[in-house]
Amino acid sequence: MKKTFPWSRRQALTVAAALAACTLGSSGALAQGAWPGTQPIKLVVPFTAGSGTDIVARLVAEKLGPALGTSVIVDNKPGAGGTLGAAITAKSPADGYTLLVHSAGHLVNPWIYKGLSYDTIKDFTGITPMASLPNVLVTAPSHFTNVQDLVAKAKAKPGALNYGSAGNGSATHMNAEVFRLAAGLDAQHVPFRGTPEAMTEVMSGRVDWFFAPMVSALPLIKSGKLQALAVGTAQRSPALPDAPTTVEAGVPGSAYLFWVGLFAPAKTPQPVVERLQAEVAKIMVSPELKERLEKLGAEPFTMQSAQFNKFIVDETAKAQQVVKAASIKVD
Repeated sequence: MKKTFPWSRRQALTVAAALAACTLGSSGALAQGAWPGTQPIKLVVPFTAGSGTDIVARLVAEKLGPALGTSVIVDNKPGAGGTLGAAITAKSPADGYTLLVHSAGHLVNPWIYKGLSYDTIKDFTGITPMASLPNVLVTAPSHFTNVQDLVAKAKAKPGALNYGSAGNGSATHMNAEVFRLAAGLDAQHVPFRGTPEAMTEVMSGRVDWFFAPMVSALPLIKSGKLQALAVGTAQRSPALPDAPTTVEAGVPGSAYLFWVGLFAPAKTPQPVVERLQAEVAKIMVSPELKERLEKLGAEPFTMQSAQFNKFIVDETAKAQQVVKAASIKVD
């Protein structure tokens, strides 16, 4: 009969340590003290460089790298309304090194794009929103006196007026539909390839109104090429303090919040999520970043991860209601 010999205490500790390392390795060697080390972190932005979402991502990346002691790289993966970049992130390892910077449009996409390869709720962990970017209701100068004038003229000729957007299901479209439904208007939607094309048509008067991103519209408003009737948010914007909200202008239930947030693949370790949330929250409320956001017409907007994930569930349900009520579809 073959004899067996008991392991020494030293051998047992060595094996135990190896097993522990393997367990941590299954989630990317994410011992709380090991992340991020010197490995670079990638922020996937599912839109083109220069978009509102991209601008916020780059402002944060510039400060987040030094805060974590590593480099943070912005990787633009535009396409299909932001679903391409989201799909790439969802399939990435949940190790804290590939993150997604997306917008409120992330919660609209499941209702307008069929056959997505990911689940917006189950395949992501919300880390924190980062900034809100108000949309502003713009028209050609003197096209309408105010919001009440716009509503009155649209109701006087049902279906005769039109409104632009930066594409079906975009934040500009969602804001317009929330406003149109709340006001009870019958008007024609004209989708464009992006915000610049829509604003050009509004300036010419060929498109009656457009909920433009504040960051894009401010220079044209200040130069007098566009008229700002109201902002689409629940509160006035410091960038346009004299512009009322659409609710203040007489359209209850018309407020719409457009935001940019940070997401990670599902099952990313909680210590990593908490560290990212804490660092990003500090960055967003720093005087330097607040000043830079204000010049863009944006404002800091942060939450704890658990609060953000509940917000995502609630806002996804609201998005579904708007998509259904407005019959929004992707052509």
